[in-house]
Amino acid sequence: MPEAFFTVDGGSYVPGPMTRGPWGAAMGGQIVGGLLGWGIEQSGLDPDFQPARLTVDLLRPALLLPVQIQTSVLREGRRIRLLDATLIQRDTIVARASALFLRRGAHPDGQVWSAPVEMPPLPTRHDGFPADMPFHIWGYGATLEGSPGISAGEWQQSHAQKFAWARLFRPMVQGHPLTPFTRLAFAGDITSSVTHWGTGGLRYINADYTVTASRLPDGEFLGLAAQNHYGTAGVATGTATLFDRHGPLGASFATAVAQPADAFKPTHT
Repeated sequence: MPEAFFTVDGGSYVPGPMTRGPWGAAMGGQIVGGLLGWGIEQSGLDPDFQPARLTVDLLRPALLLPVQIQTSVLREGRRIRLLDATLIQRDTIVARASALFLRRGAHPDGQVWSAPVEMPPLPTRHDGFPADMPFHIWGYGATLEGSPGISAGEWQQSHAQKFAWARLFRPMVQGHPLTPFTRLAFAGDITSSVTHWGTGGLRYINADYTVTASRLPDGEFLGLAAQNHYGTAGVATGTATLFDRHGPLGASFATAVAQPADAFKPTHT
């Protein structure tokens, strides 16, 4: 099994070196969201309920220090359940998440309009990545061929619609296999990159992100297709459609604030 992002030490989770994000000496947003999603899942989920929405608030930088997770049930009804989770570091809440679960049932007949969206084909090769890369990502935008890397060459100085296939293969916590729900929680943070990356590079850091899903993803790959970006006075919002190998399954949203041009420093390119 690949090296996990976190190890367990009593009631704390100790981050490894691959948890570091591209915005300084702090964990990446996808790591924070993934761990919160993992904590919600560990609280006990009914298999008859679909994880329909997860919102992650990135309140302050999560440093590369041990963290604790606290979860609570806000609503437990026959058809709807709502759970909260907080990530605590040095007695301070650094992030929180809210997860909505809806009971699965008979699906209505008929057709409902939805805008057509297509993703580039799944990557066929997984090589060419450093062994210590936290996850694999292929970026598409300038061409349909795509290129590997977190700061993909496809997105540099590009004004085109952006796409990403992310292969998530590392466990979030040592000794626990990576699950479809944790993959969703992890990949939602990539929304900011595919929607907010422009001709001047990635100039926005996301303050929160939301993932919605009509079903759980299947397989290691999750895809994101940028749908829009709106920005004014240093504040931006972006929306993407989420895919797995079978097709679209939901949407993701990221709210972000402008950063200096040299603030984004990915570990790998």
